[in-house]
Amino acid sequence: MTGVAKILSIAGSDPSGGAGAQGDIKTFSALGCYGMAVLTALTAQNTLGVQAVQTIPPDFVAAQIESIFSDIKVDAVKIGMIGAVETVAVLSAQLRRFKAKNVVLDPVLVASGGHSLGGDQLVGPIREKLFPLVRLVTPNLMESALLADDRMPEGPGDMRSIALKLHAMGAHAVLVKRGHLPDGAAYDLLYDGAEFTEFSVPRVSTRNTHGTGCAFSTAVAVNLALGHTVVESAVLAKAYVFKAIEHGFAVGAGMGQPNHLYRLEMPVLARAGGSEPHHMDSGHR
Repeated sequence: MTGVAKILSIAGSDPSGGAGAQGDIKTFSALGCYGMAVLTALTAQNTLGVQAVQTIPPDFVAAQIESIFSDIKVDAVKIGMIGAVETVAVLSAQLRRFKAKNVVLDPVLVASGGHSLGGDQLVGPIREKLFPLVRLVTPNLMESALLADDRMPEGPGDMRSIALKLHAMGAHAVLVKRGHLPDGAAYDLLYDGAEFTEFSVPRVSTRNTHGTGCAFSTAVAVNLALGHTVVESAVLAKAYVFKAIEHGFAVGAGMGQPNHLYRLEMPVLARAGGSEPHHMDSGHR
């Protein structure tokens, strides 16, 4: 196991387990890698939404990153929620200092329920300090509009325009995720600096999608670490997330989770009355 890929998540904490660092660790494990996490923020959230956010002091974020890179060879980095403007500068300095490679930025600016996660204040610093350091930026429609100072894309043509705009702002490659549009197939668009690649799979009718954006960008980082190109990594990540959504399940009263570990057999609690526990196979939803 000494040759296993070691992937670092720099992200916020999601105590409900579907997104953030907790979700990233599940994805790393599902794809056969060793996962690590540096926390940038603590959140109080559940399946119903985000109730509160507490950012981690930037100097402590820096200390966490130094602890990892000074000891462990990091094969890829996934950046999620940053939380504070000052943390952007810390991330930029530390990534440069340790010559981090295969960095994927999933710019978590607004929670799906509308709770601000740093949003407008982070846009300029992210473009200036992080775009030059990452191989791929993976915004959803809302995030792409914020980063590009533009209106939210309404279709493939708008997505192409906004990807080109973000590339001109310094992003080496851009993948705009269309998952937040309610109509049609699940469509994403990648611009790698030279050409466009479209990704389209049937939309799964489910509420179990909390953390799918995190899982996708994390899976891309894993596949970059394993030596795949940006396009190949996106193809593999898309296939992984699609199956995780297919096998997703509800864990609370709100939005459910994709099953990051869908390949594993998951034990089901014994029924009341003393019946024996049984198992659901990996195809059960």
